Amino acid sequence: MAILSDKWIRTQALEHGMIEPFVEAQRRDGCISYGLSSYGYDARVAPEFKIFTNVNSSVVDPKQFDPQSFVDRETDVCIIPPNSFALARTVEYFRVPRDVLVICLGKSTYARCGIIVNVTPLEPGWEGHVTLEFSNTTPLPAKIYANEGACQFLFLQGNEPCETSYADRAGKYMGQRGVTLPKL
Repeated sequence: MAILSDKWIRTQALEHGMIEPFVEAQRRDGCISYGLSSYGYDARVAPEFKIFTNVNSSVVDPKQFDPQSFVDRETDVCIIPPNSFALARTVEYFRVPRDVLVICLGKSTYARCGIIVNVTPLEPGWEGHVTLEFSNTTPLPAKIYANEGACQFLFLQGNEPCETSYADRAGKYMGQRGVTLPKL
Protein backbone atom coordinates (compact mmCIF):
# COMPACT_ATOMS: atom_id res chain seq x y z
CA MET A 1 0.00 0.00 0.00
CA ALA A 2 1.28 3.43 -0.89
CA ILE A 3 0.28 6.67 0.80
CA LEU A 4 -1.21 9.07 -1.73
CA SER A 5 -0.01 12.63 -2.33
CA ASP A 6 -1.64 16.03 -2.37
CA LYS A 7 -1.72 15.89 -6.19
CA TRP A 8 -3.70 12.62 -6.17
CA ILE A 9 -6.06 13.85 -3.43
CA ARG A 10 -6.71 17.13 -5.32
CA THR A 11 -7.46 15.30 -8.58
CA GLN A 12 -9.83 12.84 -6.90
CA ALA A 13 -11.60 15.62 -5.00
CA LEU A 14 -12.02 18.01 -7.92
CA GLU A 15 -12.65 15.53 -10.75
CA HIS A 16 -14.46 12.73 -8.90
CA GLY A 17 -16.06 14.42 -5.86
CA MET A 18 -14.06 12.40 -3.33
CA ILE A 19 -14.20 15.27 -0.78
CA GLU A 20 -16.95 17.92 -0.79
CA PRO A 21 -16.51 20.74 -0.01
CA PHE A 22 -12.79 20.61 -0.78
CA VAL A 23 -10.20 23.13 0.45
CA GLU A 24 -7.16 23.07 -1.88
CA ALA A 25 -4.56 24.41 0.56
CA GLN A 26 -3.97 24.43 4.31
CA ARG A 27 -5.87 27.22 6.04
CA ARG A 28 -4.57 28.32 9.40
CA ASP A 29 -5.59 31.97 9.73
CA GLY A 30 -6.13 32.08 13.52
CA CYS A 31 -7.78 28.67 13.58
CA ILE A 32 -6.89 25.00 13.93
CA SER A 33 -5.62 24.20 10.43
CA TYR A 34 -7.66 22.38 7.80
CA GLY A 35 -7.50 21.58 4.09
CA LEU A 36 -5.09 19.74 1.81
CA SER A 37 -1.64 18.86 3.17
CA SER A 38 1.32 17.03 1.61
CA TYR A 39 0.00 13.50 2.13
CA GLY A 40 -3.42 13.97 3.65
CA TYR A 41 -6.49 16.08 4.14
CA ASP A 42 -7.33 17.87 7.40
CA ALA A 43 -11.11 17.82 7.79
CA ARG A 44 -13.23 20.26 9.77
CA VAL A 45 -15.76 19.48 12.46
CA ALA A 46 -19.33 20.66 11.75
CA PRO A 47 -21.25 22.67 14.38
CA GLU A 48 -23.49 19.67 15.28
CA PHE A 49 -22.54 17.92 18.52
CA LYS A 50 -23.94 15.13 20.66
CA ILE A 51 -22.46 15.51 24.15
CA PHE A 52 -22.50 12.44 26.37
CA THR A 53 -24.48 12.77 29.60
CA ASN A 54 -25.17 10.34 32.41
CA VAL A 55 -28.37 12.09 33.52
CA ASN A 56 -30.41 8.90 32.96
CA SER A 57 -27.78 6.56 34.47
CA SER A 58 -27.90 4.46 31.30
CA VAL A 59 -25.52 1.62 30.62
CA VAL A 60 -23.41 2.17 27.52
CA ASP A 61 -24.39 -0.75 25.29
CA PRO A 62 -23.21 -0.77 21.64
CA LYS A 63 -26.01 -3.22 20.76
CA GLN A 64 -28.76 -1.05 22.28
CA PHE A 65 -27.39 2.44 22.57
CA ASP A 66 -29.75 4.83 24.33
CA PRO A 67 -29.97 8.04 22.26
CA GLN A 68 -31.04 9.86 25.44
CA SER A 69 -27.44 9.47 26.62
CA PHE A 70 -26.63 12.56 24.56
CA VAL A 71 -27.53 16.21 24.66
CA ASP A 72 -27.71 17.75 21.18
CA ARG A 73 -26.08 21.13 20.57
CA GLU A 74 -25.61 23.27 17.47
CA THR A 75 -22.81 25.63 18.41
CA ASP A 76 -19.53 27.15 17.26
CA VAL A 77 -17.77 25.94 20.43
CA CYS A 78 -18.63 22.65 22.11
CA ILE A 79 -17.67 22.17 25.75
CA ILE A 80 -17.00 18.53 26.64
CA PRO A 81 -17.27 17.75 30.35
CA PRO A 82 -14.23 16.29 32.16
CA ASN A 83 -13.54 12.61 31.41
CA SER A 84 -16.41 12.50 28.92
CA PHE A 85 -16.86 12.60 25.16
CA ALA A 86 -18.89 14.08 22.35
CA LEU A 87 -19.84 12.91 18.89
CA ALA A 88 -19.69 15.23 15.91
CA ARG A 89 -19.28 14.95 12.15
CA THR A 90 -17.04 16.31 9.45
CA VAL A 91 -18.10 19.30 7.38
CA GLU A 92 -16.80 17.34 4.40
CA TYR A 93 -18.65 14.49 2.69
CA PHE A 94 -16.29 11.68 1.57
CA ARG A 95 -16.56 9.20 -1.31
CA VAL A 96 -13.81 6.58 -1.00
CA PRO A 97 -12.53 4.94 -4.22
CA ARG A 98 -12.77 1.17 -4.49
CA ASP A 99 -8.98 0.67 -4.29
CA VAL A 100 -8.35 3.03 -1.34
CA LEU A 101 -8.48 2.70 2.45
CA VAL A 102 -8.57 5.91 4.50
CA ILE A 103 -7.05 6.16 7.98
CA CYS A 104 -7.80 9.05 10.34
CA LEU A 105 -5.49 10.58 12.93
CA GLY A 106 -6.30 13.32 15.44
CA LYS A 107 -4.82 16.80 15.18
CA SER A 108 -1.77 17.36 17.37
CA THR A 109 -3.27 20.64 18.65
CA TYR A 110 -6.09 18.69 20.32
CA ALA A 111 -3.89 15.73 21.35
CA ARG A 112 -1.54 18.08 23.22
CA CYS A 113 -4.55 19.23 25.25
CA GLY A 114 -5.64 15.69 26.19
CA ILE A 115 -8.42 15.63 23.59
CA ILE A 116 -8.37 12.47 21.51
CA VAL A 117 -10.15 12.18 18.14
CA ASN A 118 -11.16 8.66 17.17
CA VAL A 119 -12.45 7.49 13.79
CA THR A 120 -12.46 3.97 12.38
CA PRO A 121 -11.01 3.48 8.87
CA LEU A 122 -13.06 4.58 5.87
CA GLU A 123 -13.38 1.43 3.80
CA PRO A 124 -13.20 1.16 0.00
CA GLY A 125 -16.49 2.24 -1.55
CA TRP A 126 -17.80 3.96 1.60
CA GLU A 127 -19.33 7.42 1.42
CA GLY A 128 -20.84 9.87 3.89
CA HIS A 129 -20.10 12.42 6.56
CA VAL A 130 -17.59 10.97 8.98
CA THR A 131 -18.79 10.66 12.57
CA LEU A 132 -16.04 11.88 14.91
CA GLU A 133 -15.58 11.01 18.57
CA PHE A 134 -13.82 13.55 20.76
CA SER A 135 -12.70 12.13 24.13
CA ASN A 136 -11.77 14.58 26.86
CA THR A 137 -9.20 12.67 28.91
CA THR A 138 -8.61 15.58 31.28
CA PRO A 139 -10.21 16.45 34.64
CA LEU A 140 -11.22 19.85 33.16
CA PRO A 141 -13.86 20.92 30.60
CA ALA A 142 -12.48 20.98 27.04
CA LYS A 143 -13.40 23.08 23.98
CA ILE A 144 -13.91 21.86 20.41
CA TYR A 145 -14.10 24.55 17.71
CA ALA A 146 -16.62 24.03 14.90
CA ASN A 147 -15.61 24.75 11.30
CA GLU A 148 -11.93 24.29 12.20
CA GLY A 149 -9.56 21.35 11.74
CA ALA A 150 -10.34 18.21 13.74
CA CYS A 151 -8.37 15.34 12.20
CA GLN A 152 -6.24 14.30 9.26
CA PHE A 153 -7.23 11.65 6.73
CA LEU A 154 -4.48 9.60 5.06
CA PHE A 155 -5.26 7.81 1.79
CA LEU A 156 -3.67 4.40 1.18
CA GLN A 157 -3.98 2.73 -2.21
CA GLY A 158 -4.16 -1.05 -2.37
CA ASN A 159 -2.35 -3.13 -4.98
CA GLU A 160 -5.71 -3.69 -6.76
CA PRO A 161 -9.40 -2.91 -6.22
CA CYS A 162 -11.01 -5.06 -3.52
CA GLU A 163 -13.38 -7.89 -4.46
CA THR A 164 -16.16 -6.64 -2.18
CA SER A 165 -16.43 -2.98 -1.20
CA TYR A 166 -18.36 -1.42 1.66
CA ALA A 167 -20.98 -0.32 -0.89
CA ASP A 168 -21.25 -3.87 -2.32
CA ARG A 169 -22.10 -5.32 1.06
CA ALA A 170 -24.51 -2.45 1.84
CA GLY A 171 -22.66 -1.43 5.02
CA LYS A 172 -24.87 -0.02 7.77
CA TYR A 173 -23.15 3.38 7.82
CA MET A 174 -23.23 3.88 4.04
CA GLY A 175 -24.32 7.36 2.96
CA GLN A 176 -24.65 8.69 6.52
CA ARG A 177 -25.42 12.35 6.92
CA GLY A 178 -25.19 14.16 10.21
CA VAL A 179 -23.90 12.61 13.44
CA THR A 180 -24.70 8.90 13.36
CA LEU A 181 -25.11 6.82 16.52
CA PRO A 182 -24.05 3.14 16.80
CA LYS A 183 -26.11 0.64 14.79
CA LEU A 184 -26.28 -3.13 15.05
